[in-house]
Amino acid sequence: GAILAVQKARGKVATVAVNSFVFKHPVFQGDVVSFYASLARVGRTSVTVDVEVYAQRRLGDEASVKVTEASLTYVAVGEDRRPRPLPEP
Repeated sequence: GAILAVQKARGKVATVAVNSFVFKHPVFQGDVVSFYASLARVGRTSVTVDVEVYAQRRLGDEASVKVTEASLTYVAVGEDRRPRPLPEP
């Protein structure tokens, strides 16, 4: 989720909240894991990112299983490490 937050902030961010984190299924050694992030909310200084994680159990198997869901909030920070406004789109 942080990569999407950094892109939106066009700079450094800090994690200020883990709003939810649900482990639905285990991830096993050898699984191919894919993370998908989307912007859920954009505020003045912060962004909330929803993340879904899927595991492909066998290489070459097209089926995947959703193993984790999370929602995290990041705040854009300046060089002084204090919150700063997000840039205009």
